[in-house]
Amino acid sequence: MVILSRQMTWPIVVNRGCAYISMRPPRVKLLMNKELPPPLGVHWSPSGCTAAIVTDSGATGVWLCKLVDRVNRVGAGDDELRYALTNRLGSTWWIPSVPMEPGDQYGYRVEGPGHRVSKLLVDPYARSVEGAIDWVGADGVLSLACDGDSAPFVPRSTVIDPAFDWEGDTQLGHAWTETVIYEVHVKGATKTHPGVPEPLQGTYAGLVHPVFVSHLKSLGITAVELLPVHQIGHEERLVRMGLTNYWGYNTIGFFAPHDAYSASGRRGEQVAEFKGMVKLLHRAGIEVLLDVVYNHTCEGGSGGPALSLRGLSPKGWYRDYDTTGCGNTLDLRQPDVLRMVLDSLRYWVSEMHVDGFRFDLATALARGDQGYEQRSVFFAAVAQDPVLRNVKLIAEPWDIGPGGYQVGQFPAPWAEWNDRYRDLVRDYWRGASVPLGEIASRLSASSDLFAAHGRRKPWSSINFVTAHDGFCLEDLVSYNDKQNLANGEENRDGTNDNRSWNCGAEGPVAGDDIIRVLRNRQRKNMLGSLLLSQGTPMLVAGDEFGRTQHGNNNAYCQDNALSWLDWTAVDVDLLGFVQAVLSLRKRSRLLRQGDWLDDRGAQWFSPDGALMTMDHWNDPGRNGLGLQLTDPVASDSSTPSIYLAMNEGTSAQSFTLPPGAWTLVASSDPAGSVHCDGTLTLCDRSLAVLECPV
Repeated sequence: MVILSRQMTWPIVVNRGCAYISMRPPRVKLLMNKELPPPLGVHWSPSGCTAAIVTDSGATGVWLCKLVDRVNRVGAGDDELRYALTNRLGSTWWIPSVPMEPGDQYGYRVEGPGHRVSKLLVDPYARSVEGAIDWVGADGVLSLACDGDSAPFVPRSTVIDPAFDWEGDTQLGHAWTETVIYEVHVKGATKTHPGVPEPLQGTYAGLVHPVFVSHLKSLGITAVELLPVHQIGHEERLVRMGLTNYWGYNTIGFFAPHDAYSASGRRGEQVAEFKGMVKLLHRAGIEVLLDVVYNHTCEGGSGGPALSLRGLSPKGWYRDYDTTGCGNTLDLRQPDVLRMVLDSLRYWVSEMHVDGFRFDLATALARGDQGYEQRSVFFAAVAQDPVLRNVKLIAEPWDIGPGGYQVGQFPAPWAEWNDRYRDLVRDYWRGASVPLGEIASRLSASSDLFAAHGRRKPWSSINFVTAHDGFCLEDLVSYNDKQNLANGEENRDGTNDNRSWNCGAEGPVAGDDIIRVLRNRQRKNMLGSLLLSQGTPMLVAGDEFGRTQHGNNNAYCQDNALSWLDWTAVDVDLLGFVQAVLSLRKRSRLLRQGDWLDDRGAQWFSPDGALMTMDHWNDPGRNGLGLQLTDPVASDSSTPSIYLAMNEGTSAQSFTLPPGAWTLVASSDPAGSVHCDGTLTLCDRSLAVLECPV
């Protein structure tokens, strides 16, 4: 039972001379009934330590096992102190007081039909986890069907002291219309950066070193989207191949920042280091978004290891069928599963101060009995949650289940990765047959996908031309998908799903100025299209200066120089182009509008200066497109007009500009220029953006 203090008053707020009653309720003291369990997990404070965990109905006994000494351990014995959780209510077991301190390590053991007390289990609510799964030493011991003791081979949950001096920090709350996302891997960002001290390279602390933060600021980045930082469990198959799950889409701890990214220690120190990273990024005006994986875990299919959830409830956490392609799918229809996901999300917002989330395979989270449900229990729970409903929520809108592709179908206020944008922009610039109306729709934030469903806004479209998955930008213009290459993993599928074009030669070219110059234009064309489109742009780390993975389009298991950013090979010309375009985007609200474009503020032109007609839009042989953006509010507005010219054709094109004193801001054609007769000439496959004062 929770009792609210009887002395409640609503605060009066004075704003610009007007007094009103705040809609935010005052803080109230919560009095917990001691007959109810404490919060799930192990929670330490100076006044004591509590522990609580959820199992299925088959459990007959639960023990918290304090690990005193794990060195050369061969079985349960004097190095493991067991504390029985003797209190039980429904599926929750707890102990009101346990003698543990920050830095102590522990696991759980469960007894009962279908359980194996020999399995030491990672606490799914652990705030800190240390170590990796020892697949080679375990030799099958981790299976739930095996009686062998798993303790020597599994990661250790660790008690933490949650105290941290935030110095007044809170979420930044940047408007979506101001947001520019930078997708980045914590380790890969600074692992080889010469300006970052070696002990900090590849760590949370390294990510906020002044040289890296300065780079983000020079671009105008407002939010970093971190590839998964929840504690990672690497797959047995990869470990035996000498590889790891570098990207991290294989979670074992939904509350714990991955220990291997910590420079300060792995027994809870990684929690404070993560908090410090968030605080310093906020101080620089940069939000922190987490790429989160709540659709599956690292426990794999039904015959997979009992590492955590499977040992607590062998059948209760996962669906009967897999929609993720990873062996299991978490079943958010189950109350305990939904509770864990929501508790985890709230923890990262409330205690770690992150600003939002990108949900991997988000369609899997919203599957009910009849497939994907826009009114799923997960969406409903998030929508009513006072902590979660106001942070940034981004969906990867598909999974591999029936009808798994759901772009444009998520409820407000969710944003979504728009892979149709990615595909159309790639096709347009590589010369595939793309109707001009299609590319115009994508540049306008895909109103055909988002405006029709729930009256969503342009920012709902997360635009991108590359992501962590698939070719990086340099490889997109340097390789064709025509073969399979073995690099620990197959990385080319032979179907050209990447929609790449090598510009006439496969891989690096030496001394071929024609191909090299064309590739440079193509990179600028795609980045320029991305950063000048309506909607929310997402830039992938390294694309702004020409990083390459040497043709590998699936480097998820490559924790090496293939995946890390190479700061010794920065293309300063490409970087300067990106900085110039993003600077224009920042200063011109015409490029980041909160409502859909209409003919009051946006006009589409043929290269000859005529307004586009239906015949123009439907002409498959027409090359070139111009877009003028003006302030629709007033004709005397001080906002300069913008003109975007795109020539995807194979020959030079002259554009007749609207009347005005147009200035070239950036162009992929180094010879592009505005002539005195009011025309702009662009070479084949090129783009330019211009500005005109009103």
